[in-house]
Amino acid sequence: MYKLTINNQFNYETERNGDQLLINGEAAAADISLLNATMYHVINDLQSYNVEVVSFNPSDKTAEIKVNNNIYNITAKDQFDILLDKLGLSNLNSTKISEIKAPMPGLVLKVFVTEGTEVKKGDNLFVLEAMKMENIIKAPTDVTVKTIKIKPGDKVEKNQVLMMF
Repeated sequence: MYKLTINNQFNYETERNGDQLLINGEAAAADISLLNATMYHVINDLQSYNVEVVSFNPSDKTAEIKVNNNIYNITAKDQFDILLDKLGLSNLNSTKISEIKAPMPGLVLKVFVTEGTEVKKGDNLFVLEAMKMENIIKAPTDVTVKTIKIKPGDKVEKNQVLMMF
């Protein structure tokens, strides 16, 4: 069973019953043909639809599809996601981090952020030179930089706190 939200506006409940697809408890009688890896042709209630999967993220359970040139954003929740929501535990999947420590001893070459900067997961924070190699340290999750304890030219030791979020 999946609960689907379309464009943060419309909600549907889908379920498989053998070979049959149920949408909000009613059997869907659509004729679906796979044209290629991302394109489908659907006939439902004597209406024809061209459907393209624009993007699909299985870990987030999100997809963007194009139906007859209209884009729809879909978010899915399975029974486990729904249970976590009911228990108030759904935000445990997001990473909580309050600081970044030096992964190795080295020399800070460049700092890309300032205090108060909001960074997204994967954004560059600073460059740390260790053993004649430059290592770009990236944000592990979406955070706001609270305190920067380093500047270019600083020597750091392994596990030294460099930034706080």
